[in-house]
Amino acid sequence: MSARTQSSGLLLLTLAFGLALTLMPLPDALEPMRPYWVAMILIYWNLEGGRLRYLGQAFVLGLLMDFFTGTLLGQHALGLVILVFLLERFRNQMRFFPPWQQAMAVFVLLLNERIVQLWIILLGGHGWPVWTWWLAPVVAMLFWPWLFLLLDFMRRRQRLLRS
Repeated sequence: MSARTQSSGLLLLTLAFGLALTLMPLPDALEPMRPYWVAMILIYWNLEGGRLRYLGQAFVLGLLMDFFTGTLLGQHALGLVILVFLLERFRNQMRFFPPWQQAMAVFVLLLNERIVQLWIILLGGHGWPVWTWWLAPVVAMLFWPWLFLLLDFMRRRQRLLRS
């Protein structure tokens, strides 16, 4: 198996895991605070793997998220396209941030994504989400260093196994 195929396999595996975490049932009180796992994994692969850097990839991934979560078609797609656009703009700086600063940058990216989601929700005629809905980017920021370390470990281990 080629190195590119193995790398693509790990990328798809991590995205599937992120989708599974997104679809996993949570208690009603915790549901609004669920981190946007797929977006966090997309951020990792964009920063460290140089993968998932194109707006079209983000759009397709967002459409898949819309399909699996039952949201308005294009809702997650728009959010992820804007997220990747901003990420590409600041990618070179973010790659060299210390972990705490990178977590803050992830927080800002996911907060921006939440604002896009709020705009779409309000345009759709739905009411304001509960206040805990705004905690999801904070929870994601707290999980970011650990997710980064886990994904980096998996990617490095795969490279060691290849050689």
